[in-house]
Amino acid sequence: MKKLHFLEVEGNTKGFYTFLGLFGLISLIGILSAYYMEHHGHWVTGMSNQVVWGTPHVFAIFLIVAASGALNVASISSVFAKTAYKPLARLSGMLAMALLAGGLVVLLLDLGRPDRLIVAMTKFNFTSIFTWNIILYSGFMGIVGIYLWTMMDRPYNSLTKKAGMVAFIWRLILTTGTGSIFGFLISREAYDSALLAPMFIIMSFSFGLAFFMLVLMGSFKYTQRELGDYTVNRLKNLLGVFVAAVLYFVVIYHLTNLYSADHRGISAFVLAGGGIYTFLFWVVQIVLGSLLPLFLLYGPTGKNRTMIGLASALIILGGLAQLYIIIVGGQAYPMQMFPGMEVSSSFYDGMVASYAPSLPEILLGLGGFGVTLLLVTMAVAALKFLPASLADAVADPHGK
Repeated sequence: MKKLHFLEVEGNTKGFYTFLGLFGLISLIGILSAYYMEHHGHWVTGMSNQVVWGTPHVFAIFLIVAASGALNVASISSVFAKTAYKPLARLSGMLAMALLAGGLVVLLLDLGRPDRLIVAMTKFNFTSIFTWNIILYSGFMGIVGIYLWTMMDRPYNSLTKKAGMVAFIWRLILTTGTGSIFGFLISREAYDSALLAPMFIIMSFSFGLAFFMLVLMGSFKYTQRELGDYTVNRLKNLLGVFVAAVLYFVVIYHLTNLYSADHRGISAFVLAGGGIYTFLFWVVQIVLGSLLPLFLLYGPTGKNRTMIGLASALIILGGLAQLYIIIVGGQAYPMQMFPGMEVSSSFYDGMVASYAPSLPEILLGLGGFGVTLLLVTMAVAALKFLPASLADAVADPHGK
């Protein structure tokens, strides 16, 4: 591979200010939506005593999970010594931090009382997975920041591999912790599964790389930098493998549930009798979010940049649907208070909880994407995260 040159994006152009204004507006709308919900109370949302984690949590968990996966490109470069990914490592680390920041902003603003975060930061209950996740999220920011420093400050380049190894291990633990939030909730049939932790890890690979692909192609297109087929093809082939792996875990998850009498009901609910959740599963998650992207990535359109971008966007859409089914659908399905017994009361026992996302919830979730992209836009203009060129002659280590 030829010598790499990294350049900042020009920060005084019309295009830069357009993106800055657009993503800033989306972020502001999200913040105003959070203020509206806090001022009027959560009764203006679709949430209830049955569904306490709504659409904002879907967006927040997606961004947090994608943050871990976005770092995968840098990990392949430093931990597994794949030189083809080295030009992308800086962007990978920065995007991972931006995604986590966007997800945590949504999570914080969805608490209803964001000031209660101070309690969580000062009163640690180490028997709670939520306490461990606070440590994991803040640790991720610090470790990836150091990782980027070793990559961008030449005297410390020799430490990049060690920092990359720590970041790689930390992000696996982080995603395991996020998946374990649900896996440890044994009272919910949809959550009580050891498969959720590894499934969240492979979901992070898929969602994070899909987001990375869109940012990479978009940033190179609008800064008029050359992005060769060698880099794009390697990434899109890897993305297809991750999508297929997620699909495999989904199949195993539901087969395991259908085999177990204790969990058969939730899979039957999602697969056949869940109404909107069944529609989201088959149409959005499986067809639009998995099978169609695999066809676009590996079929006749596999070399078309527009189709690769469309596949990445569909994977993100399918990922949001998958998390919606897990998070919201898992709460909507009736909780079995006394397994094997019939329970009757006036408190919705045995009934599927109703939930419809409100506009403020959706806007708050989209605000997380706005925060992420706003941070990325400012970062590429402030520091040298983007290579000056990723033409095949530069990026292909076997090129001439």
